[in-house]
Amino acid sequence: MAEETTAPSARQIELLEAAYQYVLEHGLADLSLRPLATAIGSSPRVLMFLFDNKDGLVRALLARARTDELAILGRLAQTGDKAPMGLLPATEQVWAWLAADEHRPLLRLWVEAYARSLVEPDGAWAGFARATVHDWLAVLASCQPPAEKDSEQGAIRRTLALAVLRGGLLDLLATGDQARVTAAVRHQLALLAGTARLGT
Repeated sequence: MAEETTAPSARQIELLEAAYQYVLEHGLADLSLRPLATAIGSSPRVLMFLFDNKDGLVRALLARARTDELAILGRLAQTGDKAPMGLLPATEQVWAWLAADEHRPLLRLWVEAYARSLVEPDGAWAGFARATVHDWLAVLASCQPPAEKDSEQGAIRRTLALAVLRGGLLDLLATGDQARVTAAVRHQLALLAGTARLGT
């Protein structure tokens, strides 16, 4: 979205939310302003006025998707006065969320945006993939005990955990084979737990 000096209007927020629900169902790849505007009870002219152009709308939609992602991840990091839950329990909780059927629309949108940001690094998608990697790694780090979090091995282990989650997610979205993929994710996390006990 273009830089603004004032807060978004109620109408802008309303249309952004409606557009977000639309792209969760239809995706962003072939997004066209006219059918989108018709579906959400607006017009291309209004959308252009509120978001400057199509790229501005796409950036706003990606920011909206990232807000959902961060809200989900943030719940893991909120331990209050308790000790961090640990990398493996956190990774298991993230996978349980990723594997739930009701989250498929958001996750398909996330994968689409991630891929587009890699092949169109200077477009409206710019920086999305890098930002989401940093987001996920930061939350996983917050779930590690301080001594582990700040070590080289701690960084390696959370990077591996993220790779397992991302690979499992891509497989799950492609095949829908939740039982097989979940078994594979759990197997890899058990191996990761074994390396932690060995101190490697």
